[in-house]
Amino acid sequence: MEPSRSKRIEGGLVGLLIGDALGVPYEFFPPQRLPPIEAIEMRPPAGFPRAHAGVPPGTWSDDGAQALVLLDSLLACDGLDLRHFADGLARWLHDGFYAVDGVVFDVGIQTGAAIGHLRDGVPPERSGPARERENGNGALMRVLPLVLWHRGDDAELVQLAMRQGLPTHGHLRSQLCCAMYCLWARRVLDRAEQPWQRAEAALRRLLAEAVDPAELDLILQPHPPGGSGYVLDTLWTARAAVETTASYADCVRRAVAFGHDTDTSACVAGGIAGLEYGVDAIPARWCQALRGMELVAPLLARLESG
Repeated sequence: MEPSRSKRIEGGLVGLLIGDALGVPYEFFPPQRLPPIEAIEMRPPAGFPRAHAGVPPGTWSDDGAQALVLLDSLLACDGLDLRHFADGLARWLHDGFYAVDGVVFDVGIQTGAAIGHLRDGVPPERSGPARERENGNGALMRVLPLVLWHRGDDAELVQLAMRQGLPTHGHLRSQLCCAMYCLWARRVLDRAEQPWQRAEAALRRLLAEAVDPAELDLILQPHPPGGSGYVLDTLWTARAAVETTASYADCVRRAVAFGHDTDTSACVAGGIAGLEYGVDAIPARWCQALRGMELVAPLLARLESG
């Protein structure tokens, strides 16, 4: 049975959280050191020297927490209030806001530096590092809730997707990856045929006169997936995982199997797969193993009522 739109919206949020949690134990390992793909589970096989060994299986990382911070801010402000959102990111890092058990066990170097800039009084529009080599995936990993909440047109969605990245990631490349991901996710949610290709055409149309064509071409030309923390690599790793599988479980396992930044790869891919297949297609054992659902349920209720 075709999942309802509400089931797919719920699938997007739960799917990104489960993808994140699934990838946490395997983070930093190259693909050749990972278990066989069919053995990738919340609790790795016996003897696997999992990353973040003190973190209970089923716990989302900074990816999921920041996505929930964004959704909370969008719902509280009925829009993207960059100061409110940035304050939420600082509360996450310092107080465990939307972290499972209130414990923050992972933060990207770039995000940590940006939150330090915010603490020092730098406005959120300018706090995100913006040099060429400061193109981590920290803004991309959290942006999907914008699609779940937003009801405006594509032009506004692109503008908001790019803007939400500014507090932590100021480079245009990161902003463009966030915009492309949101257009792709919207088309998956809307059941469009060839959602990536339609999203690409929309991004080119909307930004043709505002962005250097070379930068757009860099984002949109085929990029081999590698599972790294580079924002462009994460986007294309997620696309590879989504487009080479036919179920939620296979998609997030495939994303993890690329190795390296496994939690973020599976988070970004899992959000898309959740939109595609709906929450009921996510394995029940993973839903039951996901910790922190008491933080998620009120947000889903507010999202649905809005």
